[in-house]
Amino acid sequence: MDYKYIEQLLERYWQCETTLQEESILRAFFSQEMPDLPENIRKYQFLFSCEFQKEEPLGDDFDVKMLEMIGEEAPKSKTISLTSRLMPLFKAAAIVAIILTLGNAAQAPWDRGWDDPKDAYAKFHEQKGDSVNVLGTIQAENLSDSTKVSASEPASYYE
Repeated sequence: MDYKYIEQLLERYWQCETTLQEESILRAFFSQEMPDLPENIRKYQFLFSCEFQKEEPLGDDFDVKMLEMIGEEAPKSKTISLTSRLMPLFKAAAIVAIILTLGNAAQAPWDRGWDDPKDAYAKFHEQKGDSVNVLGTIQAENLSDSTKVSASEPASYYE
């Protein structure tokens, strides 16, 4: 059998010059069972015979079946809570609060009358209501002799 026409069609096929009719001729030729096909043409038989096979689309339950085979559940839709939805708003409110706090702190005077240390020292000793007198004058004197204090002395000694 003369395969010159098929070889010419194959040559035109690889140069992308064939028509749809010529490609259907190639498919029909290679779909036949021919045991005496020359080796240089036989290598293209699989290419054209595969085009006849129809692709079956996967079913809707394919994913579920595959996940069952590997033991995983189908992914469920993620539920978003109200707090996670409002989280960017909370972050923005926190940033605004920090900026306002820092702005108010920057506007407050830093010195508060401590320009003259002598005046500040005098004001400090004049204030009696604001300070807490933890130790009385007698207790302060006794505190300097703390080595003489023992646990056996009565509590009335320090009053």
